Amino acid sequence: MTSEQQRVVVIGGGLAGLRLAARLGGDVRVLGEEEHVPYNRVLLAEVLAGRYAPEVTALPAPGPALRRGVRAVRIDRAEQVVHCDDGTVERYGTLVLATGSNPVLPPLRGLFEPEGRELPAGVHAFRTMDDCLALSAAVRPGVRAVVIGGGLLGVSAARALAERGAQVVLAQQGERLMERQLDTEASELLHAHLTTLGVEIHTECRVRGLTTTPHPADGISHNPSPPAFEEQVRAEPGTPPRVNASAAAPLPGATGPRQVTGVELATGYRLDADLVVLACGVRPRTGLAQAAGLDIRTGILVDDELRTSDPRIHAVGDCAEHAGRVYGLAGAALEQADALAGVLLGTGKGLGQDPAYNGTRALTRLTLTAGGDRPLDLAAFGETTALPGDDVVQLTDATRRTYRKVVIRGDRLVGGVLLGELSSVGALARSWADGAPLTDQHGLTDLHHLLTDDGGS
Repeated sequence: MTSEQQRVVVIGGGLAGLRLAARLGGDVRVLGEEEHVPYNRVLLAEVLAGRYAPEVTALPAPGPALRRGVRAVRIDRAEQVVHCDDGTVERYGTLVLATGSNPVLPPLRGLFEPEGRELPAGVHAFRTMDDCLALSAAVRPGVRAVVIGGGLLGVSAARALAERGAQVVLAQQGERLMERQLDTEASELLHAHLTTLGVEIHTECRVRGLTTTPHPADGISHNPSPPAFEEQVRAEPGTPPRVNASAAAPLPGATGPRQVTGVELATGYRLDADLVVLACGVRPRTGLAQAAGLDIRTGILVDDELRTSDPRIHAVGDCAEHAGRVYGLAGAALEQADALAGVLLGTGKGLGQDPAYNGTRALTRLTLTAGGDRPLDLAAFGETTALPGDDVVQLTDATRRTYRKVVIRGDRLVGGVLLGELSSVGALARSWADGAPLTDQHGLTDLHHLLTDDGGS
């Protein structure tokens, strides 16, 4: 058997793909679509807020295993090769899809022109470093910014823009902010905190469309260009189909047909806007897998060994769907990469009765602050809304802006949410992740202790 027939080829140079390559070592080839060094997407909001320089987000150097700026365009399963956009071909013994996800672009009137796919200038997704740098270049004190979407990403973007001095309005279609992670009480506290940062929030608010005007006749950009992500590499992250870095995300005032001026709500009300941020979720990138004939639902279907419907092809990260769930979280991506490395090296679970991967219990953490204000830390895990018959332990201190709650079902901790004081989140999350019964040693009395300032670690 030749080296190429044994080679592991990974499509995707993000967190999951690079983690897998690092764990495997040896003859691994990673195809990374972006031309610059890989970065930690979790830190993009901190870059936008001006707290971190872009280079701080860089992931450890992957070495020669990574081919930068190469996009896989077709998988030939019969020949076991991957065709790339530069004309090269990569032969594999095992192929791993770590293609990630794309931002959801909602069906808003005025978002695209007929037969067009170019966003109006001033309208940005918030998914890549390119998005982050374009927003960072466009924001300035007093700029009117509307964030569409009140989930984790939208809240992070709104906080970052407010910290940069923008006049921020957040439009959330749901009843409350971060409704996937927080219960009603915690969401209300988050709402109040964002309001103190100057963010105007509209919940149960459906956006109908955008208003735009033509660009100025001079076609001259009146905004600075985004800074280079890395001194050695000037190209910014691309999105499929791969385009020149300078055209990846139009800036306000850049040459083009339209400039956003406002956001129309279903009620008929109009919000003036110089910038619009689309934070409406993400969708797994499954195009390559689908074209190759692999089984697809929401994501690429995988079993407990992260194996697709082709036993020689695996999938990890945002593109993978395991047991009916697509996580879209960094923690899950890393766990999947580690589990798959164990399978491929023959050192992990999955070789006997235990599954290699049986899902991820995800913990969400976020810090919100602006200027010199005292930050609001929040953490949520599992089911934060109790069902009939559940027991709830809840402590609230309005003076100190703290809120702590855990949900107990039978003899097990099934979820919790903490705001303002996270000293006990580690111990609580471990108890939840273990899934073990609450014994006398870790019963209700102990949970009360963990929810106090001097409990946990």
